[in-house]
Amino acid sequence: MESIYLDRDRLNEIKETVKELGVSLDLPKLRSRVKELQEESYKEDLWDDVKRAQGIMQEIKAINNDIELYDKLLEDIEDVETMIELIIEEDDFSHYKDVQKNIAILERRADKFKVSTLLNGEFDQKSAIFSIHSGAGGLEAQDWAEMLLRMYRRWAENKEYSVETLDLQADTEGGIKSVTLLIEGFNAYGYLRSEKGVHRLVRISPFDSSGKRHTSFASIDVYPQIDDDVEVEINEKDLKVDTYRASGAGGQHVNTTDSAIRITHLPTGIVVQCQSERSQHNNKATAMNMLKAKLIQLQQEENKERIDDLQGSYSQISWGSQIRSYVFHPYNMVKDHRTDAEVGDVNRVMDGDIDYFINEYLKYKALQ
Repeated sequence: MESIYLDRDRLNEIKETVKELGVSLDLPKLRSRVKELQEESYKEDLWDDVKRAQGIMQEIKAINNDIELYDKLLEDIEDVETMIELIIEEDDFSHYKDVQKNIAILERRADKFKVSTLLNGEFDQKSAIFSIHSGAGGLEAQDWAEMLLRMYRRWAENKEYSVETLDLQADTEGGIKSVTLLIEGFNAYGYLRSEKGVHRLVRISPFDSSGKRHTSFASIDVYPQIDDDVEVEINEKDLKVDTYRASGAGGQHVNTTDSAIRITHLPTGIVVQCQSERSQHNNKATAMNMLKAKLIQLQQEENKERIDDLQGSYSQISWGSQIRSYVFHPYNMVKDHRTDAEVGDVNRVMDGDIDYFINEYLKYKALQ
């Protein structure tokens, strides 16, 4: 009998936590925002601008998911509260196991709801510019970079995000040296910022006839897509602009003209590239927006008030330590070294199931 009172207290704690999370989300503001977006979605010319229309529909879906999750959580909590009161009142414990099971489920749902409240950074709701670079190790490292590309594409597809290849440096032997993607969707950057860092692969290499175990590395850089109307002062004298011939695996995803653009920001050493368009002008405009985004991100990380104060070589990723290891041999495991989160099914992760790692990182950062 005493345990049911403890469960009632536990349920009350869950309810209070959910209500506090609702306050932090500012649900009245979200409900108002959805109404505004829905009014926009009813306009006849909505789909004249496809990207804008897709963004509106994604934002409506994401906000409604949060609102519905909150409302349904409170409703189900109240249902279990009623069950507990009936058990106590009638002294009938025949359904007590169902109550305990439902409380455990509610705890997991409340934890999931908490993650949505952690995407509160200035740029978290933006789309993401996402780069993968193979480390030293030739074909093995390049194959690892391509495996990661497939993993993140699968993840983005599951989220119903669109993926555009901005730059791809493939290798004639196989794999990729580097790739830059534009992953468009509501909260894409908020989720993917957890992936920035060095990713380590341990496996028996299919390229080694002796069957030895190899360790390969790839680095990932992530920054938000900045709107065209964001003003960032950049001195033209600080830029080195090069053109080159676009290239890709079998000509896929990119064009093969001399319209590709590479821009180097000399004071910081930041390099951005774009080859997704046939127009050199369009590629340069996209590359400049990529540069703006990197400079703004670097400015924030360095706590600088002005872009002009940023000097020195820009280090895309520190190679000192990996953030996550993917082990295929001698056992199967993926482990995040920041949060200690582990998954034993490597293939599931490589198929794009990485939300567990993302969510654990968001909770970890919230405690920092």
